[in-house]
Order: sequence, then C-alpha cells, then structure tokens
Amino acid sequence: MAKLYLVPTPIGNLGDMTFRAVEVLKSVNVILAEDTRVSGILLKHYQIDTPMQSYHQHNEHSMTESVVKQIKRGRETAIITDAGTPGISDPGFLLSRACAEEGVEIQCLPGATAFVPALVNSGLPNDKFVFEGFLPAKKGRQKRLKALSSEDRTMIFYESPYKILKTLQQFTEHFGSDREVSISREISKIYEETLHGTLEEMIAHFDIKKPKGEFVIVLAGSGVKV
Repeated sequence: MAKLYLVPTPIGNLGDMTFRAVEVLKSVNVILAEDTRVSGILLKHYQIDTPMQSYHQHNEHSMTESVVKQIKRGRETAIITDAGTPGISDPGFLLSRACAEEGVEIQCLPGATAFVPALVNSGLPNDKFVFEGFLPAKKGRQKRLKALSSEDRTMIFYESPYKILKTLQQFTEHFGSDREVSISREISKIYEETLHGTLEEMIAHFDIKKPKGEFVIVLAGSGVKV
C-alpha cells in the first residue's frame, strides 16, 4: 500500500525547504495543493514536475474519501499547503484522520511552522503552551476567550493584519491591558519583525503603524511575570 506524506513548505524564505521534502515531492505520484498557483512557484523553484491536484478547505470534505481510495490502490500522495505544515490551521487533518482510520501509513516530515519560531523568540515560558491558532470569527469567540482567561500556560494565536487590532482590544477585556505579549510578523521573510510589550503598548503601536503581514501572537499565561 502507498503512503500519505504531509510535507511542510516554507512560510517565507524558499531556502527553508528541506532536502527530504524536495525528494518526497519529486518521488510521489501526485501532490495535493491548497492553491496550485502558489505551490507552482515553489515546485518550479525546485524543479519538481509532479502533477498537482487542488485540495483545500472548500473541497476536502468531498474529496477525502476518493483520495484515500487512490492511496490504497498504490498512488503515493503528498499534501502541501500554501505555507507551513499541513493540518496546522490549514487543510490536512481530515485526510490524516481518514487515512489513519483506513490503516494507510502516514509520514509527516519535520519542517516549517510559524508558531514555533514566534514562541521561541517571545521570551515567554515555552516549556508548556497552548496553541489556539485562529480564534472563531464570530460564534464562540467570546466564549473561547472567557475560557482562556484563567489559562496559566503561554497561549499562541494566529491573526490577519485586518483583525489584529480588534483582537488585541478584545484580549485586554479578558486578560487585562498589562498582560505581556510578543507579536511576530512575516516570519522568515524580508520584513520579519517581533515586538514585545504589554497589550496596551501593542494596541498603541498598531494605532499608529498600520498592521501588515501575517501575525503570530504569543500571550503570557495568567500570573506570569516577565
């Protein structure tokens, strides 16, 4: 039986691609890609001519069963997303779960994911942490924040430049304006930046400077003093 490979791709600098990832993508029969246009740039850079097939949040429910059947028939398959590790706030979980249920072997290659460098750069405790990814857009958002208000581990969130200011303002309501936070953006890209301070200070910063890029927010847990 063939395997499913979960292959991390660079979150910024194309040089972050591993040798093994390139080898796997060249060896499989098909690459499932979140956006074939984005992935096409990466594959061209590494001279990978393996056929691609679109697999994203809008079609993964309808496609997963057929993909698993193809793998069981011998079709070596890799899944990649636009950036980072499949399944981490990106498509990949449904297919991994389906493969596990059907006894299909899964190999996840080590590689890029945005929250790890952001956490390590934060200066906040990283021996124990909670990865929240993107908070619910509307329904359940306030309930989730309330549940996290007593969390004593470091918390990690993803956020877009369009919502980060509002998110930080909501954080002050649930965690207090003096809660320590580290905010990283554009990790491994030209304009990579990490800011440290309190929630109040970060809100003041983005009130003046328009947010740009994708953000990772690393928030201190309850009772943590830095």
